Amino acid sequence: MNYNLNVEPKTTKRSIFAELKELTKVAGNERKNLVYALLLMLLNTFINLLGPFIIGYTIDHYIATKQFDGVLLVAGLLLMLYTIVFNGSYWQTILMGGAAQRILFSMKNAVFKKIQQFPVAFFNQNKAGDLISRVNSDTERLNQFFSQALLQFVSSLFTLLAAGTFMLGLNFKLGVVTVLPAMVIWLFVNRISPWVRKKNAANLKSTGMLSGEIQESLENFKVVVAFNRRDYFRRRFDTTNGQNYKTAIGAGVANTVFMPVFSLFANVAQLLVLIYGIYLIKNNSLTIGLLISFIAYANNFYNPIRQLATLWTSFQTALAAWDRISNLLSLESNLTILPDTLTQTAPGLLAFSNVHFSYPNAKEVLHGISFSLDAGKRYAFVGPTGGGKTTTASLMARLYDPSAGTIFFKGKDIRTYSDAERAAQIGFILQEPLLFSGTVMENILYGNEAYNLLETESVLKMIEEMGLTELLSVFDQGLATEVSAGGLQMSLGQKQLIAFMRAFLRKPSLLILDEATANVDTVTEQLLEKILLRLPSFTTLVIIAHRLNTIENADEIFFVNAGQVERAGSFSDAVEKLMKEKRGS
Repeated sequence: MNYNLNVEPKTTKRSIFAELKELTKVAGNERKNLVYALLLMLLNTFINLLGPFIIGYTIDHYIATKQFDGVLLVAGLLLMLYTIVFNGSYWQTILMGGAAQRILFSMKNAVFKKIQQFPVAFFNQNKAGDLISRVNSDTERLNQFFSQALLQFVSSLFTLLAAGTFMLGLNFKLGVVTVLPAMVIWLFVNRISPWVRKKNAANLKSTGMLSGEIQESLENFKVVVAFNRRDYFRRRFDTTNGQNYKTAIGAGVANTVFMPVFSLFANVAQLLVLIYGIYLIKNNSLTIGLLISFIAYANNFYNPIRQLATLWTSFQTALAAWDRISNLLSLESNLTILPDTLTQTAPGLLAFSNVHFSYPNAKEVLHGISFSLDAGKRYAFVGPTGGGKTTTASLMARLYDPSAGTIFFKGKDIRTYSDAERAAQIGFILQEPLLFSGTVMENILYGNEAYNLLETESVLKMIEEMGLTELLSVFDQGLATEVSAGGLQMSLGQKQLIAFMRAFLRKPSLLILDEATANVDTVTEQLLEKILLRLPSFTTLVIIAHRLNTIENADEIFFVNAGQVERAGSFSDAVEKLMKEKRGS
């Protein structure tokens, strides 16, 4: 399955209201608070729009006739109305601020939980930096839109429509003249918005790529220093940073193109109102008070358009961010759990039946392989680099599903086991173990529900009963030894000891070692072998290795080459096959 998230952004033309509806999907359970805030905003907007009409009426009926008591009465009324607006704005801000933070919290959780559901293939096809950018940067763009721009955006739209309605109601002809420049603005926005959104999407994508490049450089900095290749990573960073700079310039230009156009046509509209309004006054078709009201309404009509020029940037960026997030959320893992009703079975603990496998957009790696493993035995898989050993091991642990054929575990299709059931029974130790920040004890008990609530004394007693106490002497403070993120302060041997003990405590039915002892010293290798010798009698051990001494004690050896798996016979036969393969290459 192709999990590549770096696809072209969607550029389908949609109405403003359709795009707003798309973004409200993010709100989830906060829609009720958004509705309350929206009602307050509508009330405030309606009251604000009453102001110009009241002022125009006051000019024509009180000021023109010198009834100043009426002017004072109207002033008191306006003060009361604007006090209501102040209080409404305060509660509107409170509602939106809280809702936006809760939306951000829920969105980050949703994205991160979704990422955790994906198989290994997903992470092979997407850079970690880009995924981090989607969890942090893209969700933050949505948060900014909801907390700062959404209600202003809706308020501007409502004010624009309401002011237009007021103008058309007061004087239809003058209202039409006032609105005409806005039609030109609408046509401009309709044509250019997909381009603006595409530019913002490209910038978000390049920002994710830059984040990925930085992360890769920092993760491999030890190797960079060792080989003195800072120049290589500097050039790669310069290239990625240059691309990000270009997309940022493009997005910046796209985001600022609206303001001058909007301001130009707003000024044109004001001029048209003034010229045509004076003409109507001369023909006794309009009063001075109504012209002043009209000018105020024209301001109320075009000021939101100017605000939209600024808010449109946030709107388009939020849409581009939502496209990236929704793209990720729409993906589903291809490692689905099948119903446990399949009648087909197979002998042994693990069996491959005519299994084929290929990586996305690549040639087939395994070609119709079949073999079975019995419980409690030690198996070795050997062969040249690129022959398919690690792929075979990954299929055993169901890190991938075969393209064709079936893998059986304990007689059932391995796809019928839940993730928790499979992880409890199958252990997988890699050449480079993964440790988390915390202590040695926390890393040993990681993911082990049977022991993760035990106190230190209980864990020590359990380790002693299993005969593993000697291994703790490798760590300065025993189980309390601090482990940094990734275990950077530890040797590879120490990290492998933790990984082996973690797997041992789970008492798995199947334990897979993929070159797990390839890079450790002889003393550590002997310690690791002691752990393996204390595995339960029912545990089947699968060793993927190049070093011959690690496979010498195997009950059976398989030779993996060119996508085929065959029994190698004795240890000497396996050695002969390896030597023959090396001579042939």
